[in-house]
Amino acid sequence: MGRIQIVNLSLMLFCWLQTVSLAQATYNDCDKALYLCPLLTQNITNYDATKTLCPGCEDDFTACFTPNNSIWLTFETNASGGDVELTFANVTIENAPNQGTEIQATIIQAIAPCDASTYTTLGNCVTNATGDFLLTASALLPSTTYYVVINGARNMTTNSAPAQATMDVTVSGPGVERIPPGVAILVPNDTLCLGETMLFSAYAGNCPDTANYEWYINDELVAITTLNDFATSALQNGDVLSVKTACFEYCIVEINAQTAPFTVISFAVDAGPDFQIQAGEGVQLQGSTTAPSFSWSPDFSLSSSTELTPIAIPTTTTSYYLSATLDGCTFSDEAIVTVAEKLTLTNTFSPNGDGFNDTWEIPSLEQFPNCFVEIYSRWGQLLYQTTGYSTKKAWDGKSNGKPMEPGVYFYVIDLRDASYPDPIRGSLTLVR
Repeated sequence: MGRIQIVNLSLMLFCWLQTVSLAQATYNDCDKALYLCPLLTQNITNYDATKTLCPGCEDDFTACFTPNNSIWLTFETNASGGDVELTFANVTIENAPNQGTEIQATIIQAIAPCDASTYTTLGNCVTNATGDFLLTASALLPSTTYYVVINGARNMTTNSAPAQATMDVTVSGPGVERIPPGVAILVPNDTLCLGETMLFSAYAGNCPDTANYEWYINDELVAITTLNDFATSALQNGDVLSVKTACFEYCIVEINAQTAPFTVISFAVDAGPDFQIQAGEGVQLQGSTTAPSFSWSPDFSLSSSTELTPIAIPTTTTSYYLSATLDGCTFSDEAIVTVAEKLTLTNTFSPNGDGFNDTWEIPSLEQFPNCFVEIYSRWGQLLYQTTGYSTKKAWDGKSNGKPMEPGVYFYVIDLRDASYPDPIRGSLTLVR
């Protein structure tokens, strides 16, 4: 008993798999007709297909056959139109008791989609195919949608089930085949300067319904554009630019193109380090370049604008630019010479409330916002300290709110600046 149960279960599983693999196709209905792409072979089946019959419905027609279990395919002619051939190969008809053994097919032109009252059959009409067959039609209109209906015959008896089959279908011919689309990149120049912005354009031919353009540098996606233009300043020597897009709303075809490697000119230009000097001082700039032609700007306050290491004596903070040219490309670099105010320290102040010289002001310290100031008594007691020294922070002669006695006091100022590594020390006199 157990063995019989297992056999029956296996048989049920086999039948279930057959049902799943050959279930009714979506293109059983005309309004869901399978779109055929030119020269692309597709596998189709009319297993479990049905008949939609009502006045004017999709299957309410008679050609060289009457629909029983029809399926629907569709194709569109190209802009020229012409002859079309549909090849049906590897036709495999189900062998079952009291079931038809022949396939029927025809091409239909429908003025109104899927409205049988507007159908016209075109070309040959197949009524009794038992193997591979062809459908052909001549002089089809350009840019027009046509339908193909496949049907199983009831050729065994009047009450026999219609034939069911699987097959491969391919549509071809001058009426549907497309001129292969292509794309090319317009390159203004294959030699450019490093950092130069260049505008590229992609031109697609025989490519209706163009999709977005994908732009790649060395196969890395860098931009997606809706228009066919792309600008970049990121090209390096030896880089390759490529573009990809797609054509056609149906039966999409991807096309791409790429440039030859670019020659990108670059060379070293270094204006050297920045400097900080005191007013009236000079400094020697430390420029360098591998280019044969170069100059500094601005050229005022320089000993020479055509030497790599001129002497600069600016009166105010100045940015000097070293520009060099080679093979039509010019690059620049900047060196800043900061002219610091001369640090002037007064050594007397009188915090007596008369509104004049009431605090120890040092205006030149404001250019050193991180400076650290300390004031001590003659016995070394710390009376005042601050980070950053401005008019608002200037010492008013008090310590913890208590006025200090007239006399001599001592200060230590750390500018916290690499140009002034040593603390500034000195004395000041408080007068009342």
